[in-house]
Amino acid sequence: MNFIIEGGKSLSGTVETSRSKNGAVALLAASLLNRGTTTLEHMPRIEEVNRLIEVLRSLGVSVEWRGTDVVITPPEKLSLESIDQEAAMKTRSILMFIGPLIHLFKEFDLPQSGGCTLGLRSARPHLMALEKFGVAIEARTDTYHVSHTALTPAEVVFYESSDTATINALLAAARIPGTSVIKYASANYQVQEVCGFLRALGIGIEGIGSTTLTIRGVADIKKEVSYTVAEDPTDAMFFIAAAIVTGSAITIAAAPIEFLEVELLVLEKMGLRFTLANKRTSENGITKLADISIQPSELTAFPEKIHARPYPGLNIDNLPFFAVIATIAHGTTLIHDWVYEKRAIYYTDLDRLGAHTSLHDPHRISIEGPTRLKAAEVICPPALRPATILLVAMLGARGRSTLRNVYSINRGYEDIVHRLQSLGASIEST
Repeated sequence: MNFIIEGGKSLSGTVETSRSKNGAVALLAASLLNRGTTTLEHMPRIEEVNRLIEVLRSLGVSVEWRGTDVVITPPEKLSLESIDQEAAMKTRSILMFIGPLIHLFKEFDLPQSGGCTLGLRSARPHLMALEKFGVAIEARTDTYHVSHTALTPAEVVFYESSDTATINALLAAARIPGTSVIKYASANYQVQEVCGFLRALGIGIEGIGSTTLTIRGVADIKKEVSYTVAEDPTDAMFFIAAAIVTGSAITIAAAPIEFLEVELLVLEKMGLRFTLANKRTSENGITKLADISIQPSELTAFPEKIHARPYPGLNIDNLPFFAVIATIAHGTTLIHDWVYEKRAIYYTDLDRLGAHTSLHDPHRISIEGPTRLKAAEVICPPALRPATILLVAMLGARGRSTLRNVYSINRGYEDIVHRLQSLGASIEST
């Protein structure tokens, strides 16, 4: 699929924040803990969700879409022999299946994960954490071989605050009777999402939103449970960036504000004018929401380097949006993408649209602005956020642009074309 964009047009109106990609895929993995029926409400229809549903169905799980809800009913016995290898290898989220599957199998193989091409993304934090519970994991050429003889409660200390590794440890601890503790856990939105779901399953969890989680596991779970996926901060950040780059006044409704506070602080210091209204809580009872109204603003470069940190710092998935925002800010912006070896290199694709970037090394890039963005034809990079910022740049670039092979964007953003059209953007898919 390709996107055709007539850029340089102002946007207006209100857009509702989509539900969380990272929360949705984590909840699909977590549903394997439950021998009863799980209903996940307001699931985003995105390719990453589709791939995991394909994997679940290949294991014998009944997965049915009912409107925007997904109803998941496990079989009496899962079968890993028929696992959809192709679907599994397209998403790094498959790693989170290890945590629940250890409760169902003493030994199994799981395909190596794929997803975004961002350089070396080590699975070692997952392996080190799960080893504490008595699990042995061997990384082979194209699979992980997982085995254990007995699972025991544990105290896990992470050497880095990994979102998916924290979730894996949570899913492992959930069905091990006794008390387990996870220290230096990620407190990011998808982790809080899983904690809320585990509580709905009857598992005791203390410390949600902090870096120390205490889990009181139970041996067996069979419940009819419904849980609502919360809103996605990176979806909200996309529309914040689109409003800034197109010089538009739009409102992003139901944005998960606690996961955007640092981003908004940096943008405020750069000169962005915005207001917050209608503060409330999402259906999960955890995620705080607000409507963010963006006003056209003249921005200057942030005086310090912009870099991501574990929550409550600036979110690593929101960092790329500052690269495209920097193209219209006065001065030079330094972005330090220290987590991924390759992602800062992808930011140089903005040069195809008239940006002025200077890549210092695989992690640091300077962007000089303001730039008069120009239309171009570009092929999407094989990474979600770098692909998305090209779309934002094309919305701001006068003329007709073509963004080719947009699977990367469809992995994480739901119905993006129609939502942009509702704001007045001239965009179509072909």
